[in-house]
Amino acid sequence: MDEDRVAYEPVSVKDVLAEMKDTAELLIDLSYSAVLLGSDDIAEEVLDLESQMEVLHLQARMSLLMAARSPEDAESLAPVLGVVGAAEKISDAAGDIAKVVLEDIGLPEAMRAALPEAVESVERATVALGSAYAERTLGEITLETETGVRVIAIRRDGEWLLNPGPETTVRAEDVALLRGPRDGLTEVYETLTGEEYVPPDPPERDSSDLERAVDSIVLMKNMSELAVDLAYGSVLFDSKPVAEEVLELEAEVDALQSRFEAWVLRAASRVDDPVDLRGLVQLARSTEVISDAALEISEGVLRGIGTHPVVAAAVEESDEVIVRATVDPDSGLAGRTLGEVAVKTETGMRVIAVRHPDRESRRTGLEGGDWVISPGATTEIEPGDILLAKGTRTGADRLAELVG
Repeated sequence: MDEDRVAYEPVSVKDVLAEMKDTAELLIDLSYSAVLLGSDDIAEEVLDLESQMEVLHLQARMSLLMAARSPEDAESLAPVLGVVGAAEKISDAAGDIAKVVLEDIGLPEAMRAALPEAVESVERATVALGSAYAERTLGEITLETETGVRVIAIRRDGEWLLNPGPETTVRAEDVALLRGPRDGLTEVYETLTGEEYVPPDPPERDSSDLERAVDSIVLMKNMSELAVDLAYGSVLFDSKPVAEEVLELEAEVDALQSRFEAWVLRAASRVDDPVDLRGLVQLARSTEVISDAALEISEGVLRGIGTHPVVAAAVEESDEVIVRATVDPDSGLAGRTLGEVAVKTETGMRVIAVRHPDRESRRTGLEGGDWVISPGATTEIEPGDILLAKGTRTGADRLAELVG
């Protein structure tokens, strides 16, 4: 029998969907970080996770096919298949981004110069024997509190542990994927590995058509990641207004793709070897696929089919959660900005959207009002505002306390 054959076995669709969501989001992080760092090691981890996603995809599809026994079942499960297929597309796109590094496809240095502004630093570290962190839990080490660095995944004996929690024990020879500020990464990397951390020096940027093309990709990346976050949020809360924001972001990414193509074609006439731009083209194409996949995740909500309970449960129970919180009039956040309260620092949660309800929606309790997408430190929060935020379960509890 073919060792790679995936046979049907009863599995929890909810658990598979939750793992696919976590894996897809991790793949986005790692693939762009592989480009930024020029790291073959991180790119190899992406391809390893992509293979794991293929198995999850088959398991989910087989289970859903077994569950469809009537036209009504088919109608309710169709959006679930869309969510499954979208996660697989994100995985494939991340794999294509990783291959830009592994196959030495041409990529201009301007790309690496721009990405630090768009990518939170990610590093790969193997835990050394005798490390001060070995055989201790993440809760005991309090990495995120002390250094701002979070362990986003651990590979142990060929198996992945995604978004490990405070109770997870760090062991010698674990491969840990770290995300956080450069200063914190230096300290944590050296403590984990016993080796000096030497970050890459990004090249200087120039002002050219090529730089404009690169800027377009960076903006596409940011919008695509936000679209994925909002898509899962729309599914979790069965929110058509949030799903419509995903539609708007996907349209903006498409427009940026067209602009990018114009800039890169102009740049091709000014570089020594236009073949060196192949990686840039592949990066843009993969980024656009991610935004398309985000739209597929929210398509059922957009079409009024509604969210299947198994999808909402999977998003709610995944390791990195999306929460919706209403700001209480007596909370410490009411009447202040996100920056003044330092929400990200205090809770570890990233606020991805804020809805300011209008007078009618406040009166009726129905969803309405204006959305602020990707709010910043100057965004003001008023009593009754709705926050969509993403982060760990511990962070979600802290955010709940903050908003009252």
